[in-house]
Amino acid sequence: MSRKPVAKKHPRSRQRPPGPTARNNKDGAATQSSGAGQEVRQGVQWVTVDEDNDDQRVDNFLMSRLRGVPRSIIYRIVRKGEVRVNKGRVKPDTRLKAGDSVRIPPIVRKEKPEQVKPGSRVQGVMEAAVIFENEQMLVVNKPSGIAVHGGSGLSFGLIEVLRSARPDSRFLELVHRLDRDTSGLVMIAKKRSALRYLQDELRQKRVRKFYHALVAGSWPEGVVRVDEPLLRYEMPNGERRVRVDTAGKESLTTFRCLERFQGYTLVEASPVTGRTHQIRVHSAWAGHPIAGDDKYMDEVSMKAFRSIGGQRLMLHARALEFRLPGSDEPMRLEAPYDEAFERVLRTLGARKTGSEQ
Repeated sequence: MSRKPVAKKHPRSRQRPPGPTARNNKDGAATQSSGAGQEVRQGVQWVTVDEDNDDQRVDNFLMSRLRGVPRSIIYRIVRKGEVRVNKGRVKPDTRLKAGDSVRIPPIVRKEKPEQVKPGSRVQGVMEAAVIFENEQMLVVNKPSGIAVHGGSGLSFGLIEVLRSARPDSRFLELVHRLDRDTSGLVMIAKKRSALRYLQDELRQKRVRKFYHALVAGSWPEGVVRVDEPLLRYEMPNGERRVRVDTAGKESLTTFRCLERFQGYTLVEASPVTGRTHQIRVHSAWAGHPIAGDDKYMDEVSMKAFRSIGGQRLMLHARALEFRLPGSDEPMRLEAPYDEAFERVLRTLGARKTGSEQ
């Protein structure tokens, strides 16, 4: 009895479980994507150091080139000799020279999720606030309520807005900072050499800053300087505060009375040191907190300030005196008040005029 031929079954191809896939980005770097995000594999790079990076430390140079790569990995690749300068091994603190050839080894880094970008309106506001610019730096009259940089729940700040508005700028970095609620002059470096120069000028106390502050009460003519030490601390809710404390850092602010109003005084405050909240805490310690200061002003005084239309911290970085990087030319810049600051002064001025009649 003949048997029927049995059809051979072809073995089923084994299906691979879904996993990471690879593709090449514009720069030729392999990018692996997975459900948890994307990883970018950057191939070997050879970078020639330009004049703007002259005298920069190797570790800082790498961190600026490999944004998002942990510091520990950068130190590891330097220690293992994978980073070479002019084909030789280096240490993290080795200083680079213009023209040096730097080998950066293959690196795998996680691609950051796309950040919220500042809109065209806020970019326009910030560009309109630029009051000085040359090839080395720019100075902005920062509005009150805008942080100088993103973080702590903020998608972006002043520096991110400027970078977004100027996509072709290779380098934009804050030289110094202002509190979010303080308005006025902020310096931004457009070159690394300018950043180094200006920050060194600040350390040597050769940059002079002049703030205008409206303080509660009548500022005493005899109080022209406050040199109480300041200590930073955290509230139970994590909020950052500063207080006068013998365990704090040496601090000095000079004061000058500009104009007296009913219940308030407009003063010029010049910080010799640069501590957090320095003018605000020194003013409050002298018994005359800055109007609108929700951290260092009592509730009764704050309510009185709100009753005259006060809506913001009455602290404004009015003027800067410094020497221009590259030329050492002396420069003095002044920034006008915003409308909210001006409105309070007009209201107080009208009161004063009325009482004098």
